[in-house]
Amino acid sequence: MISDFQTNKVYFSERLKTDLRFAATCNEITKILDSFEVRYDFLEKTKDIWARDYMPIQVSEDKFVEYRYDPDYLLSTAKGDRDSKTYPDIVCDWLNQKTIKTDIILDGGNVIKSKNCVILTDKIVTENQYCYDKTKLVKHLEELFEVEHVILIPWPKEEPYGHTDGMLRFIDEKTVLINEVEKTSTLEKLLKDHGLNCEYLRYNTKKKNKNYWAYINFLQTKDLILLPKFNAEEDEQAFEKMKIYYPDYARNNRIVLADMTKIVKEGGALNCISWTIKRSL
Repeated sequence: MISDFQTNKVYFSERLKTDLRFAATCNEITKILDSFEVRYDFLEKTKDIWARDYMPIQVSEDKFVEYRYDPDYLLSTAKGDRDSKTYPDIVCDWLNQKTIKTDIILDGGNVIKSKNCVILTDKIVTENQYCYDKTKLVKHLEELFEVEHVILIPWPKEEPYGHTDGMLRFIDEKTVLINEVEKTSTLEKLLKDHGLNCEYLRYNTKKKNKNYWAYINFLQTKDLILLPKFNAEEDEQAFEKMKIYYPDYARNNRIVLADMTKIVKEGGALNCISWTIKRSL
């Protein structure tokens, strides 16, 4: 499995630069990427600013798994949500990206991965209950992603989409960084039972900013960690803690803050708006 810290190419939806609400944010992000010589491009045929949820999961340099992107939060006709659904096969055809298709219903935001482990919320069990029982689903995911461990963690009520990318991230192959809000004995035990160590992203403030959950939703490549900021007291604390947890990036000043105040209002942050992959140079 290609982990985040192996990736070297970033894609964004073209809507990020064409929608005037987010043009300044897009400009700030691309200037940072340019300064670190991180390659990026924009995906056409998209319906909104997000990219992570519908784009395929990269297993190896030549294997991309395209799942059924049919999320419950886009099924409401009353809000016109169906009109904002991007179809991954159309985008992949435009990109000339070959994929392996699976019938599993999944969102890319619910996939946190290291080289040999994938963590998802157990929302995936409910989404696929008519085709797979839990045991069969986990086994199929392990084979599909070519990993030894697929860990299903409880879907917290505070997370409306059932995504893991607002809950935790890998620090390295053996350690997971968990958002402070997600601290539960059940979650920690599940991770430790699979041989993983746990660290927590905590903040020392009198009153927490409502967006503090989103710091964990950072963009990571092999060259850079782009960390959200919200003009809040937690910005500097998150930045300092990330330097401790990701020392290899910190040593070369490769952890950078980017303003996500406009994006977070839409329900996501930097991992949500990006699709990061490994490409041969």
